[in-house]
Amino acid sequence: MSERNRASGIRLTARGAVAFVLAVTLTGSLLHALLGLPAAVGLAFVAGCAGAVLLVNPRDLLSLVVSPPLIFFSAALVAEALRALSAPSPVQAFGLGMFTALSGGAPWLFTGSALVLVVAWRRGLTRCVRELREEIRTAGPAVPRPRNGDDTGFAPEPEGYFEPRVYGTPREGR
Repeated sequence: MSERNRASGIRLTARGAVAFVLAVTLTGSLLHALLGLPAAVGLAFVAGCAGAVLLVNPRDLLSLVVSPPLIFFSAALVAEALRALSAPSPVQAFGLGMFTALSGGAPWLFTGSALVLVVAWRRGLTRCVRELREEIRTAGPAVPRPRNGDDTGFAPEPEGYFEPRVYGTPREGR
């Protein structure tokens, strides 16, 4: 594939990629609820992760790499909240559903997260990390210079700044 064809393909922003994975995972949750396929959620999550990491702009890889656990949790939260609405005890059904969804989905979460990391690494994640480090180093926090002439980095506040103020008059006779 030439560089020209690769650049003209569909590219997602980081937000678009996160929304894509969330939508695909929620679709898997819907299939699980309708058809009773327990692996549908995990397969949908892994497929969504694979599609998102392949379609995301290379400059947004770092944002996508850290997102899969939050996306999986959000999808489980929405799916279990909707599922618990029809239960006789919604709070109990929600708690049990979240526990089951998160513990049963842990291998899928690990697989999807690892897949995103490996593919992003091949697509240039190291360059994104390098750019972030350079940006942090050059931007740096604006540290105020000391006002008292010493080089300790401590800039005291003006006198009386933190002194407590007493309002009213003191009570007498108690």
